Amino acid sequence: MVHLLVTRHLVAIAEFVSKYSLTRPPPPLRLARRPPYDADELDKVIDAFNAMCANLQRAYGELREANANLERDLAIRRRAEADARASEERFRDYAETASDWFWETGPDHRFTYLSDRVVAFGMDPKVRIGTRRRDTALDRETEPEKWHAHLAALDRHEPFRKFEYRGRDTTGRMHHFSVNGKPVFDADGRFTGYRGSATDLTAQHETEERLRQSQKMDAIGQLTGGVAHDFNNVLTVITGTIEIIQEGLADKPELSAIAQLIDDAAARGAEITSQLLTFARRQPLEPREIDVNALVVETAKLLKPILGEHIEIETHLAGDTWSAMADPSQLSSAIVNLAVNARDAMPGGGRLTLETANRELEGTGGDCDGVRGAFVMIAVSDTGHGIPADIRERVFEPFFTTKGVGRGTGLGLSMVYGFAKQTGGTVAIESEEGRGTVVRLFLPRSKGEAPVRTAPVQPLAKTRGHETILVVEDDPLVQGYVIAQLGSLGYRTLVAGDGASALALVDQGARFDLLFTDIIMPGGMNGRELADAVRLRRPGVKVLYTSGYTDDAIVHEGHLEPGVALLGKPYRKSELSQKIRQVLAGEPPA
Repeated sequence: MVHLLVTRHLVAIAEFVSKYSLTRPPPPLRLARRPPYDADELDKVIDAFNAMCANLQRAYGELREANANLERDLAIRRRAEADARASEERFRDYAETASDWFWETGPDHRFTYLSDRVVAFGMDPKVRIGTRRRDTALDRETEPEKWHAHLAALDRHEPFRKFEYRGRDTTGRMHHFSVNGKPVFDADGRFTGYRGSATDLTAQHETEERLRQSQKMDAIGQLTGGVAHDFNNVLTVITGTIEIIQEGLADKPELSAIAQLIDDAAARGAEITSQLLTFARRQPLEPREIDVNALVVETAKLLKPILGEHIEIETHLAGDTWSAMADPSQLSSAIVNLAVNARDAMPGGGRLTLETANRELEGTGGDCDGVRGAFVMIAVSDTGHGIPADIRERVFEPFFTTKGVGRGTGLGLSMVYGFAKQTGGTVAIESEEGRGTVVRLFLPRSKGEAPVRTAPVQPLAKTRGHETILVVEDDPLVQGYVIAQLGSLGYRTLVAGDGASALALVDQGARFDLLFTDIIMPGGMNGRELADAVRLRRPGVKVLYTSGYTDDAIVHEGHLEPGVALLGKPYRKSELSQKIRQVLAGEPPA
């Protein structure tokens, strides 16, 4: 009876409890009671147990919902943390690879953060942290208004863009910076500092400065070339006239000495105009393949008496130095000019070093001035006082000198500059006050193998002739001088003042053996155009050009065109007679 009424129901309750699962709750417990029966304490236990299960189920549902919400919150937090890490990594990548660098300052405008990228521009973040931008600026004194306006904007907590200034890196090298900044405020609106970026514009400024310098040098070259042209016309008459006077004063030593002084002064003037034309790249060159080492050795021998006993000369010549394509006489003059400048920088004595080496220039460095290719380098270095940084960029300008009045024309380095450019190379200078100067001359490598050595120049004889020469010269003084000199040499002359007049004589049937024409003339026709027009009418006519200032009419990239005969002004009677005989005899131009 007990089993029927109690025990079996307890067993059912125990089985229900042992199999109960919150994740898959069973239906409420029901006991199998035989009707009819009256509710008793066992039914109350079942009801309480079912109520407890229902409460557990509700609590479990609420817990499960809370867990789901927690999972969602954790997922959102994990995504936020991942996004924050990605953003931080992205910012770090940008900061480390960008051409700019990033910075932050506190409310006192002192740096509190500098990205690692700043190291690439020669600055140490550890040194700069705690300093202000103006602490390293170089232009605060020279541009006070700019800085006053910038500092006022900072005090007003205003954003700024492209504020440019000059400063030094940790090595002392000057940089041009451009800075952008934005003020930062906290949640309460309190100013906490600035955050921004900076760009190094040094390379851009250097490129712009080289372009301005090149344009300035070209403009000066045009001016000096024009002056040299007119001066050479005058010198042609002076030198020629002095020769005539000297011949007439051979038996009067006192007057002859005065004439010689005038002749020496004219020769000095001719040397100056030649240097001006070289700087202006208007000096016709006669480039040839030369053994650079041999030329440097020969030039070094000439330097010993020029420099004096107090200057020691050393040579460091690379054994595998290439041959160079250049005008040997101009190259020798360039080395002498550099050596004389070096001597003047060492008044108390010192060491001059001549060095040669092969160089491949890529056109990207500041010293190579944009040229590319294979070059032979000739370096002239000294142990002198060096060149101040503020005038270093002006040393190649004509007539610029620091030697004082009467101690130089200021054309030595100008000549070297023009010669290098006209030859197809470049020149670079490196100097530091108190430590000396190095000038490097880069000449294009020759494509051949065997350098040509020039034969010694023989004294010119005043050879005579009997042919007829058509003289085309627009300057009346030069024209009169040439007619007189040619007449004294036995030649007959026809004269024209410009190209049109000369062509009129040709069309009228005038007969002549040689066209002797200036290159630069008024009237719209230069000497080359005149010669071409004459050759159409008289094929095979011989032509000798003359000029104190050449242009592209007969010169290609600074070099005389093949087969062109040129007599440069000023010239002497012996040079005139020799050149005319060479052209009339059909000899190749020397």
